[in-house]
Amino acid sequence: MKEPKKDVKIEFRKPIYPISEELMAYLEKYNRTTVSPLLYDDLLRFCDYTSVEDKEGNDTLWLSVYYTEWEHSEIENSLNRIYTLLHSDGDKESLPYLKVDSIEFCTFGNSKPFRVRVRNVLNDNYTNFYVKKADASRIYGLELEDMLSPHRVNYMVYRDTLIEEHILGIPGDIFIKKHLPKCSDLEKSQIAKEFVKFNERCMVGLLGDMRSYNYVVVVTHDYDQIVYRIRAIDFDQQCYEGNLKIYLPQYFKENNEMVRLVDEKLKPNSVEQYRKEVRSLIARRIMNSYKRYQDLIKIMKEDEIAPLANVVQLRTHLQKLTYSFHFKHCKNMGEIVDTGIEFVVKNYRKPI
Repeated sequence: MKEPKKDVKIEFRKPIYPISEELMAYLEKYNRTTVSPLLYDDLLRFCDYTSVEDKEGNDTLWLSVYYTEWEHSEIENSLNRIYTLLHSDGDKESLPYLKVDSIEFCTFGNSKPFRVRVRNVLNDNYTNFYVKKADASRIYGLELEDMLSPHRVNYMVYRDTLIEEHILGIPGDIFIKKHLPKCSDLEKSQIAKEFVKFNERCMVGLLGDMRSYNYVVVVTHDYDQIVYRIRAIDFDQQCYEGNLKIYLPQYFKENNEMVRLVDEKLKPNSVEQYRKEVRSLIARRIMNSYKRYQDLIKIMKEDEIAPLANVVQLRTHLQKLTYSFHFKHCKNMGEIVDTGIEFVVKNYRKPI
């Protein structure tokens, strides 16, 4: 793997693309829609806020927001109902035991999300979820993550509001700074392997901007070892940028420690082996959900989710990388994604 000689930068903020009627119909068909008692814009009516700091007193760029007394009760009831829709298909029996502990707003990033913490007063267990402005390209990213990766994502859409389940894990930047130095050599080898696989999944699915704070490291204790997995948590930059390096986490300076780990712990033939494993698994997953994938990609091909200049730049980079002339004829990002995935299925699908 190569560390960036010059940091890869995203120069312009990606616009929010509206959800088309065809995409909304797809979401309804695959049970991704709901009827929410609250819209994203309703949460913007906060009257005051305070900065949220971490345990060390550093600003997290999140704001804890407050509402007038007469609005707070209505918003809390609505958020509790959203929680039940997301986690228990709208079961109302648990509503009396739910309490909203906090509502936090982030001005950093494209989606400007609200993070809601709901606590069960019977056992003090709490769960977070996010309320965001719905963005078509982000929804494509969530769907592709659900199909291409080993991880499932849980979200719902109502009109122009997106509700996402919180993805558990240690933020990548915190893991690299505080946890990675304490890992054993064997664990570091496993983490290096996972980063190679994560890097490959992002490139195949064209998920961009995977700097260390946009993914989490999931730590699982097995009976005789600790298992590490890497999961994306931010899907704003799904197939938008024209620069291919944006879709390769290895080119962001925030991931330099991970790249160095790969160079130290893995031989080039091992890296290539793991890349092939990822592509073979992606090919298998696509074939296992081919009808759903075809439904999604048909809509994606007709949707405008990136400027033409970005499409031309990216298809040129991919044609040079794969030596496949099929990319030359792609007219939009949906066609580029489909051409790339068909390339993977054709070349890495293992015969049964």
